[in-house]
Amino acid sequence: MKAQPEQPLWTPAPERVLATHLYAFAREVERAGLAEVLHGSAAVDYAALHAWSVSHPEQFWPLVWRYTKVIASERPGREPWHEVVRGFDRMAPPDPVLGPRWFSGARLNFAENLLRRDDSDEAVVSWNERGRRESVTFSELRAAVAAVAEALRREGVASGDRVAGYLPNVIETVVAMLAAASIGAIWSSCSPDFGVHGVLDRFGQIEPKVLFVADGYFYNGREIDVLPRVHEIASRLDGLRRVVLVPYSRRESAIQRGSAVPWSEWVGGDGPVAKVPEFARLEFDHPLYILYSSGTTGLPKCMVHGAGGTLIQHLKEHQLQCDVHAGDRVFYYTTCGWMMWNWLVSALASGATIVLYDGSPFWPRPDYLWEIAARERLTHFGTSARYLAAAEKAGVEPRERYDLDALRAVLSTGSPLAPAGFDYVYRAIKEDVCLSSISGGTDIVSCFVGGNPTGSVWRGEIQAPGLGMAVDVFDERGRPLREGPGELVCTKPFPSMPVRFWNDPDGSLYRNAYFARFPGVWRHGDWAEWTPHGGMVISGRSDATLNPGGVRIGTAEIYRVVEGLPEVLESVVIGQEVGDERGRDVRIVLFVRLREGLLLDDRLREQIRREIRENASPHHVPKVIVQVNDIPRTVSGKISEVAVREVVHGRPVRNVEALANPEALELFRDLPELAG
Repeated sequence: MKAQPEQPLWTPAPERVLATHLYAFAREVERAGLAEVLHGSAAVDYAALHAWSVSHPEQFWPLVWRYTKVIASERPGREPWHEVVRGFDRMAPPDPVLGPRWFSGARLNFAENLLRRDDSDEAVVSWNERGRRESVTFSELRAAVAAVAEALRREGVASGDRVAGYLPNVIETVVAMLAAASIGAIWSSCSPDFGVHGVLDRFGQIEPKVLFVADGYFYNGREIDVLPRVHEIASRLDGLRRVVLVPYSRRESAIQRGSAVPWSEWVGGDGPVAKVPEFARLEFDHPLYILYSSGTTGLPKCMVHGAGGTLIQHLKEHQLQCDVHAGDRVFYYTTCGWMMWNWLVSALASGATIVLYDGSPFWPRPDYLWEIAARERLTHFGTSARYLAAAEKAGVEPRERYDLDALRAVLSTGSPLAPAGFDYVYRAIKEDVCLSSISGGTDIVSCFVGGNPTGSVWRGEIQAPGLGMAVDVFDERGRPLREGPGELVCTKPFPSMPVRFWNDPDGSLYRNAYFARFPGVWRHGDWAEWTPHGGMVISGRSDATLNPGGVRIGTAEIYRVVEGLPEVLESVVIGQEVGDERGRDVRIVLFVRLREGLLLDDRLREQIRREIRENASPHHVPKVIVQVNDIPRTVSGKISEVAVREVVHGRPVRNVEALANPEALELFRDLPELAG
């Protein structure tokens, strides 16, 4: 890793540190005599706090519970739980137990914790690319959840049943999820840009009783009708009792087609509508969500996440790592098919207003999301690294046009944020803002590494490991690395581990997914490296790392250089296997999508190679550079290096329905530049 500048890009002012949740939490740690984590009047020793949090989970997680005021059934004179954690000494215990158990004996309801406010302030605000703004107050949200929960009960939905959403990112999606959670049903969602097979590959495995759908959605100025897909999906889902239709793209009409019943008609029903939600308080590990792996290498894995683990992990991340307070206004650009939607909605539990968006982030103009940020006075703006790179190339400079005085944090995830992306945020968006690059995944519905609102931001670095997360970097033999890149691992259990995989009775899928490489240690599949500041740099997925001449290289190291060039819009890099039985090797192949009207010539090829050689290393320089018109991405917007690699090698790409633009794969098939 190249040396970084000696000065941080941002350091919080002392008065700002004193106002953070993290500082207040650190004071609670010291008052309880648990650890020494404060130095001076406005300084948190984050390294000491993290070390204590992973060494003493029986102290740390109960303190998080009390600090964030988790709502649960009370046991007079005693804690709500019998035992904080059982099986902490083993990451993956043998069957029939698939993992450690947290807060046994505690009974809570996820929706009750998110609906703790009951007032006239806005709870959820929804925007779309056509300028439509809608909102509900906390009181209205509670009433809507109560009504939908009652309708679900009338359909015979009970605790443990599955309820699914094939919906855009709108208020009804939040209501339906909370209603399902309030009665103990399990929620699962896909965004409406998934194709029929992509939805069936997911929902077909879990067999929902009720399916919520929309009549369409908007993207890049187009209205996309999904009802034909809905009919095919519904007809092929076993056990489905009801399809509930949200008239979203055509709000003025109550469309009813086939067996789908419009939302308003279904919620109204024939009986009385409940005004106050009834919350089923269930065990801490009761299933809440089913999320899915990308499915680019086979049928998606169905990860079951527990209510309590998801809740306490999100409360910790929102309040301690992102400094979300009651009254804040939190936005994340996401669809309902990405775990960041689940993460965003949990901000309600901290008393914050959540702001949703449906549509293209660059429609009707490149800076539209920042106009919304100014109008809504967002305190937290979350997006992908890819969006920030694209915004910079589009010349978006929000600080020149919009009042972002309320903005305290910019959050980035989805792929590694390049150092140039850090520069862009502080140059073009806001100087006094905590830029938190965060990284985790669907597997844990949360983050392994992320923000520290009391610490400095260093160029190109994720600030810190998450509290309570025993994150480390291993070499190929399973030994910790203090310097140099290796496998991102977690060596101790944490509450938001999946409680199980669906249709995995012996736990073999679960164990093979995370523990096969390093027994007893969670291998996440990221290629990572510690920094001298206690932060981390992630260089991409370890299964996509390159190995030319036996030197392992993270793909993000190449992207950081290439996508900083003004001519390049985006790129994808793979390792191509070359040679024969007399000797085999891997050569680096780089594909670039250029600005409209540009052609890849020898001059630009040499410029790309020179920039990579000077800013990364000679090992990183691609042997072949090819221009393409599109690059395949998953529906959550991540570039699919694995799919490109398989096409280049003439191997089948399994489950292309996981891709948002599968037609792009044909651009990489049988290329003459890659022959020989």
